[in-house]
Amino acid sequence: MSLLVIGLSHRSAPVSVLDRASLSPDSRIKLLQDVLAAEPATEAAVLTTCNRVELYADVDKFHAGVAELSTLLARHSGVGLDELTPYLYVHYEDRAVHHLFTVACGLDSMVVGEGQILGQIKDTLASGQELHTAGRLLNDLFQQALRVGKRAHSETGIDRAGQSLVTFGLEQLAAGANVDTWAGGRRALVIGAGSMSSLAAATLARAGVAEIVVANRTASRAERLVAILNEPGGTGVRARAVDMGAVDAELTRADIVVSCTGATGLVLTADAVEAAVGSVPGDREIALLDLAMPRDIDAAVHRLGGARLIDIESLADASADAPMAADVDQVKRIVADEVAAFGAAQRAAHITPTVVALRAMAADVVTNEITRLEGRLPGLDERQRAEITQTVRRVVDKLLHAPTVRVKQLAGEPGGAGYADALRELFDLDPQTVAAVSRADRSEAGDRNAVDLRNRGRV
Repeated sequence: MSLLVIGLSHRSAPVSVLDRASLSPDSRIKLLQDVLAAEPATEAAVLTTCNRVELYADVDKFHAGVAELSTLLARHSGVGLDELTPYLYVHYEDRAVHHLFTVACGLDSMVVGEGQILGQIKDTLASGQELHTAGRLLNDLFQQALRVGKRAHSETGIDRAGQSLVTFGLEQLAAGANVDTWAGGRRALVIGAGSMSSLAAATLARAGVAEIVVANRTASRAERLVAILNEPGGTGVRARAVDMGAVDAELTRADIVVSCTGATGLVLTADAVEAAVGSVPGDREIALLDLAMPRDIDAAVHRLGGARLIDIESLADASADAPMAADVDQVKRIVADEVAAFGAAQRAAHITPTVVALRAMAADVVTNEITRLEGRLPGLDERQRAEITQTVRRVVDKLLHAPTVRVKQLAGEPGGAGYADALRELFDLDPQTVAAVSRADRSEAGDRNAVDLRNRGRV
């Protein structure tokens, strides 16, 4: 395993740099294609959230991999390499596994313990499989990360320690007041209809807002979210969908605005917000929550009277890593155990093609010797030939059983990768045969993981 991760997050870079380094869907696809075209990488996946951009790859050479992948990340993010490099972190092999498992558990999130990262990891895995950029290593890694994250949330109280970014943002807007009390009876405008916007709409509905207006570039997605909000027996909130052209008009009637789109430019300008504030006499204030990266709402809104803006940068300043220490410690122990188990499984899997090639070579030797024996003893009847063949095969199997079982056990231990090399050297195994077994194994594993992902409804 030669797993490499290069990235930047709210822990390593200012939000202004993260904002500029965010990748559009098209940029992510082109980045993955270029990574695979580069010599050091054989697999790749990109994990992006509102506060991180990370590139995972299986590389042949560490230093060449770091140099090439950093250059490609800078090129596709649009941030110069010299400017980007001071904010990049690099993790390799077990440290890279540890990093992803920590991310999956919510320990590296802006709001510690939040569970939304699992959905983003699922999307990363699905994208890698659909684009055929994730092979056996990354399929195994991201599938295991999802299981580790779910285990952390089910076996510990980390959910009590953290909250969703949406809830945290609304609490910041409420400025210390109870969110339900603060939001009750107000009108809300939700811009976007993706997972984060849908969560925001559901949270606002539970908080008791009087009306939710959903605006989205794709009308069908907005209407689908509205239909869910309007379902009989739900929260009772009034919900309706509008197109993006109606946002400015709806802004004049909204008390709360939540925006999280994939737009590359501003969705709400300071002029539009100022006009909306000025359109209603009195001391009306519009509360705006921008969860997009890059930002949807002009940062100049911070300077406007009558408007209160909370964005990713504000949340980064306000977030505090003070969850329940016992829960965090328990999650850290889970991560450490799972990293050790994953490393052992990968090391054991590394020797499997060598063991398979050894047994195939032994089978060929038995076949050739039985054929030679039949030529020297043509008088053997069918029963005698079968008995001799079975005896020879049994002898070979017994001789190979103990060493192959033991070498798999040893390979699972730290430093065990050298046992595969020793086995190939001792038995003079053809490297091309071992490589062919390994390629077939990776292909089968990729197909199996893809089917498993579909059957689980993308896990």
